[in-house]
Amino acid sequence: MKMILTIAAAVLMLAGCTQKVSNNQNEESMTTLYLTRDWDKKFPKSDKVEHRKVTFHNRYGIELAADMYTPKGAEGRLAAIAVSGPFGAVKEQSSGLYAQHMAERGFLTIAFDPSFTGESGGEPRRMASPDINTEDFLPAVDFLSNLDNVDPERIGIIGICGFGGMAVNAAAIDPRIKATVAATMYDMSKVNVEGYFKSEDTQAQRMEKRRAIAAQRTEDYKNGTYKRAGGVIDPLPEDAPQFVKDYHAYYKCPRGYHERSGNSTDGWNVIGCQSFLNQPLLAWAHEIENPVLLIHGEKAHSRYFSEYAFERMTGKHVEGQSAKEGNKELYIIPGASHVDLYDDEAGVVPYDKMVDFFNENLK
Repeated sequence: MKMILTIAAAVLMLAGCTQKVSNNQNEESMTTLYLTRDWDKKFPKSDKVEHRKVTFHNRYGIELAADMYTPKGAEGRLAAIAVSGPFGAVKEQSSGLYAQHMAERGFLTIAFDPSFTGESGGEPRRMASPDINTEDFLPAVDFLSNLDNVDPERIGIIGICGFGGMAVNAAAIDPRIKATVAATMYDMSKVNVEGYFKSEDTQAQRMEKRRAIAAQRTEDYKNGTYKRAGGVIDPLPEDAPQFVKDYHAYYKCPRGYHERSGNSTDGWNVIGCQSFLNQPLLAWAHEIENPVLLIHGEKAHSRYFSEYAFERMTGKHVEGQSAKEGNKELYIIPGASHVDLYDDEAGVVPYDKMVDFFNENLK
């Protein structure tokens, strides 16, 4: 069942009650979001938290949809955490799971769909942007900072997979973010520019990508529509790398499949990641003053992204082991893969570690 939220005066209907959400946008920029009233998450609803839908807008006027999780019986002004990711996922998947777990542990949390995806606004759909997707964390902080039951001096963020890189980038630009966790992170600039493990790291290979995307733009404009790149490959080839098999086991199977997830369905637009080719996400990571915790699985194909981020922030090169330098920490989970940190199936997501980190740094 769907409900309509109008941006000038969003009306939220949950379990028979009506709640008005204010957002300070004028009538010229009104947009309509369609938010489901059903619990369509990939995890069971907790009886320890209160849940409701909220919306807020970024500085580009795009309205973002989020799930808010509040600890039952909480009093006073709480520390708050905004969560997003993985890249190509929706808040009903990993980010919502993380948000609900952290709310069970005493934080007010929101899990949001980034611009152009899920239930959030933005046209055309399924576009990605290092600027706008970094920006998406900042209005979450705007929104949380203006809640009566949140202490604006105690706000942190969690980014998962590709939004781990966005979260680190957001921390580099917004000192209101007092603590940042990047879980099983991808650096989407690095992987687009270099390919996996620098397999496409020559000028000729990058130029080939640029030409292909440029040609697709011409074709898309002629056709009046954007060609989709496809989500996680299905059916799965027998010779697929293990990490692709892991993605398939999550996004394409009941464990993690969601109809609004690009990774579960038809993916991003082919030209959707074009700007990542010349906009490095971690260029200013070394100037982040507030604490950052990078969490990664030892066996994850993507582990080198967190190791690279740690090196960018600290100047210290580490491979395959945990390390700490000042208030920056790389935490490696023995035996864990990339997708093991997407949900609770493997039982390795270090919620207690994150709680300790946020309790220490949001006080």
